Parts: sequence; C-alpha cells; structure tokens
Amino acid sequence: MQMPVNAFKRALKEGRPQIGLWSMLCSNIVAEILATAGFDWVVIDTEHSPNELPMVLQQLQAMQAVGKTVTPVVRPAWNDPVLIKRFLDIGAPNLLLPFVQSAEEASRAVTGTRYPPHGIRGVAGAQRASHYGLVSDYHANAHNEIGVIVQVETRAALERIPEIAKVDGVDGIFIGPSDLAADLGHLGNNGHAEVQAAISKGLELCKAEGKPCGILTLNEEDARRYFDAGFTFVAVGVDQAVLARSVRDLAKRFRSHLGR
Repeated sequence: MQMPVNAFKRALKEGRPQIGLWSMLCSNIVAEILATAGFDWVVIDTEHSPNELPMVLQQLQAMQAVGKTVTPVVRPAWNDPVLIKRFLDIGAPNLLLPFVQSAEEASRAVTGTRYPPHGIRGVAGAQRASHYGLVSDYHANAHNEIGVIVQVETRAALERIPEIAKVDGVDGIFIGPSDLAADLGHLGNNGHAEVQAAISKGLELCKAEGKPCGILTLNEEDARRYFDAGFTFVAVGVDQAVLARSVRDLAKRFRSHLGR
C-alpha cells in the first residue's frame, strides 16, 4: 500500500485557495457531518476545547471514512514533541502548532514530525498512521505527506515571519487573530484597525517569502476579503458558533411567532 496523498499539503504548495472550518465540539458525529459539508480542511482543536487523544482518534476515523475532499488538521495544545508524536501515530495528516515565536521554535515543530536522523519523532512499528503496517515505506516517506503549519500570534512573532518561513519543513504560516489582537492591546477586538494592519503586514511578509498564509474568522465578509487579499487557507467559521447562532435564531423566530 502506498502512502496516502495529503491533499491539503499539496494544495498549499500549489497555492490553491482552501476553505476551512474549526471544530471544537469534540464529537465524532459532528466530524462526520463536517467531512461531507464541502470544506477543504477542518481543524480538530485540542488547545481551546476539551478534546483528548482517544476523542481525536474517533474524529479522525469518522472524518477520513466519509470525507472525499476534506483533510483533517489537528491542533495540539502546545508545540510539544510528545503531543506531536501521539497525534501523528493515530493518523493526523496535518498539525497546526500554536504560539510559535521564532525560527528555532518552528524548527522544533518540524523535527517533532520527522524520524531520525532528520528529527526526534519516536518510532512505532505498526500504528494507525501506517495503516497498521500496510504502508511498507511509511517510515522512509512519512515526512513527505505530513503537513506542518505554525501559528504566529504576537507582534514579535509577526516580525520574525521572514525567518520562520525559511525553516525547511514549514508548509504554511497561520496568523492567530485573537491572540495577536490581545498582544496588541485590543483583547476581543480582532477588527481593530491596528490588528487588521498587523494581519495585512503578516500576509505580505508571507507572500514575500512565498509561504502560504492562513487565518480564521467568523465574519463572512472578512473571509472573502482575506481570500481576495491573498490568504491561501481561511477557516470561515467554528462549528460551535455555527450551532449556537443557528439554534438561537430558530428559537427567536418561533418565540416571535408566538408573541413571546
């Protein structure tokens, strides 16, 4: 059996725009639904949601069983080689590593995904990632299909994008708008002019280095603007926000119908 092709990683390399969604509901049923919705990539988040390894495994299984076009991206809680190793072994094809502040930290993220002599990933014999040993050349070729995205979330990290982008093995840079806003003194106000200017600067720095740039927004107008500006991969919503908004609107309409 050949190594499965990482469609998301390939699309980033080719500069093809990719529509994404954030998943924080920690449910394999939700993951199954999202996998058939038409997104190119879906983040299974463990940094800001109560997601643990067995739950992530169930979501990967659900998504990969039915998704024909979607590629999962797992966000570990931290840029930690132990977490990286565990998520890779259960078959995460892409990792989004939070709060990367420098080229050194970006390099650490990459080495966590590589087997020796190119990295420090621990070697397991027949884990899910290798289809339990069916992929005969897995250990030699895994790095070719593992996507590594690093998050830039502070003013200091933004300034270091040219150095971070040059790290071999970094497939894309993701600008974290909420933490960037907080670092700039505008907590909870991602739309502030200073924050948006910083985001634009980050995008231009990525473009200058030829590195795909991504971002998350819950605002559809902003998402369209980001794509038009040149972001390659944009997450256009969060599953729990979509659910909350939909059910509240539904209840509001029927309360209005009953005069309540």
